[in-house]
Amino acid sequence: MNNELRKVLLHDRFLSLIAEKIETGKRISISDGLKLYESHNLSALALLATEKRKQINGKFVFFNKNFHIEPSNICIHNCRFCSYRRNVNDTDSWDYNISDMLDICKKYYGKDVSEVHIVGGVHPNRNLDFYCDLIVEIKKILPDIHVKAFTAVELDYMIGKANLTAEAGLLKLKEAGLNSIPGGGAEIFDRKVRKQICHQKSDANTWLKIHKTAHNLGIASNASILFGHVETYMHRLKHLELLRNLQDQTHGFNAFIPLKYKKNNNAISETGEVNDIEVLKNFAVSRIFLDNIPHIKSYWPMLGKNIAGFALHFGADDMDGTIDDSTKIYSMAGAEEKNPSMQIDEMVRFIKKTGFIPVERDSVYNKLNVFE
Repeated sequence: MNNELRKVLLHDRFLSLIAEKIETGKRISISDGLKLYESHNLSALALLATEKRKQINGKFVFFNKNFHIEPSNICIHNCRFCSYRRNVNDTDSWDYNISDMLDICKKYYGKDVSEVHIVGGVHPNRNLDFYCDLIVEIKKILPDIHVKAFTAVELDYMIGKANLTAEAGLLKLKEAGLNSIPGGGAEIFDRKVRKQICHQKSDANTWLKIHKTAHNLGIASNASILFGHVETYMHRLKHLELLRNLQDQTHGFNAFIPLKYKKNNNAISETGEVNDIEVLKNFAVSRIFLDNIPHIKSYWPMLGKNIAGFALHFGADDMDGTIDDSTKIYSMAGAEEKNPSMQIDEMVRFIKKTGFIPVERDSVYNKLNVFE
C-alpha cells in the first residue's frame, strides 16, 4: 500500500480493510461493494481502484484503431431506455443492405485500422445467413480486420430464427469470420428491473448463456452494464457478481464497460441522469469488484472526453478506439460527443496528459505499440 493511500485511509477502518483485501489479492463481497458505493470518500475510492488497476495493468491505458457499422436502427424490441430504436416507416430510420455496409468498409481499404464493431437494432427481416454473408464479404475487402459483432440480444434472435442452438449458430458465425462479440444488451440483469425497462428483450440467463457458449467455442467477448436509471446499488452488484462468476468459469471476458444511461429522447427521461461523481464511483467499484476481468473500458463517445479521462483515475485502463465518427447510438441519446472521432496522435496526447502510458492494442489486447 503506498503512502498516499495510507494517509487517506488512516481514519477509515472499513476502507482500510478493503485496501488490505486488494493488497493481499482477496476478493471483496457484495456487502463490501455496497459500502464502497455508499462511501463519500471519493479520493479513497480513486486510490483503491488505482491500486487494483496497477496490479493488473500497471500504468498502461489501451486503445485500438476501429470503426463501427450500425446496420439498422429498426428493432423488434421497444426498450424504454433506448433513444436509438425506430419503426420501419419512421423518417429517421435507416436500413443498410450488405452493399451499403461494404461501401463503408471500402473506405478503410489500405488504411491502418484493426477492428470493425457491428451492432444495431434487432431487425425483424434479417436472419443468420444475412449476417454470415456480411462477415464473409467484409473479410474479402479487409482480410485482416477483426470482426467484433452482434450483441447477445441480436444473436439470440438471429440464431433462434434459424432454429439452431446457441452453439451451432455461433459456430456458423465463427466459420464465416466472426472473431469476438461485444458486451451490449446486458443492461441490468435483475428480472424486475428488466421488466420495467426492457421487458421484451432476451433475459439475463439467455445473455449469460450466449456469452458462456461463445467463450467455450474460443470466441472472446466483452461485458457491460447500463447504470443510472431505475436500478439500485444492489442491482448493480448482483449484476457484477453474475459476470464475475461466469468469468471464473470461462475466462472469456476481455473487458467490462460501464455504460451510463442517457436521458434524451426515450420513455424514462423523467428519471434523469446520475452525476459525474456517481459515474466515477461506479468505475471504481467495478474495478475493485471485477478482479478477474482484465480491462475496464472508459467509453469516451458516451462519457465525453473529460469524464473518460477522469475515469482512468478510478480504475479504467481502456479508451476503446478512434471510432472515426461511425456510431450514433449514444449521440441520439444526448451524449456529449456528437461526432465521436479521435486521431491516433490525439488519443496518445490525451492519455499521456492524464499521466498514463498509451498502448495501441489489437481487439484481444495484444500490445502493438507502446508510446512511452
